[in-house]
Amino acid sequence: MGRKGKMFEKEINSSFLEETMTLQIYHPETFSETHKYDICIMQDGKDYFQMGRVATLSDKLHDEEVLHNVVFVGIHYKDKYDRRKKYHPSGEQNEDYIQFLVREVVPYLDELIPTPQAGKTRSIIGDSLAGTLALMTTMKYPHLFKKAGLQSPYVDDTVLTYVEETSSLSALDIYHTIGTKETDVHMSDGKTADFVEPNRKLHQALEKSDAVYTYYELADGIHTWKYWQNDMRRLLTTLFD
Repeated sequence: MGRKGKMFEKEINSSFLEETMTLQIYHPETFSETHKYDICIMQDGKDYFQMGRVATLSDKLHDEEVLHNVVFVGIHYKDKYDRRKKYHPSGEQNEDYIQFLVREVVPYLDELIPTPQAGKTRSIIGDSLAGTLALMTTMKYPHLFKKAGLQSPYVDDTVLTYVEETSSLSALDIYHTIGTKETDVHMSDGKTADFVEPNRKLHQALEKSDAVYTYYELADGIHTWKYWQNDMRRLLTTLFD
């Protein structure tokens, strides 16, 4: 069975990144210029469409009337080194990439897709380092992004300190998962790391905050798309309920 919605691509010549970035956009079947839409921006965009099966799931959830008027936008990376430079909190292009999202992607999508003039209609989701980027961007720009989906995010002292020192997260809605067996994750720098304990520390910090916060530990979950894909329905229905 083919997709019911419409998939297409748009390009942005980013002045911040000094390169052309591709946005992969999926409209629901009932898309109309007369309606208003939530926009879900996904880092690791091709992974979310291909391995996360977001387009198929969007069709299903819109048919079930569980989701209402959500447009999914995927942004991908060149390779694992490019991904680390852009997504890692200490990456060489991390701040430039966040500015690309805030000052180039958001205005472009606001022109392209009819949305209410409020940041609560925008969300960012991501897995691993992409989840870290989603959290940091949402915390830094809560007037633009109100929702974040974090699947097994990379967590270090920079992330924890930023959460703990942010005075209020009351505007945010955060969904967060970690697999209980993500104790020996291979990273793009060639090292391995325990993701479980840092994510539990992030959980404790976010639970103490005033954000709307949902947290799950995936039993026997490891750092792969098998577990992230199985959790996609709950992630989307939680954020877009």
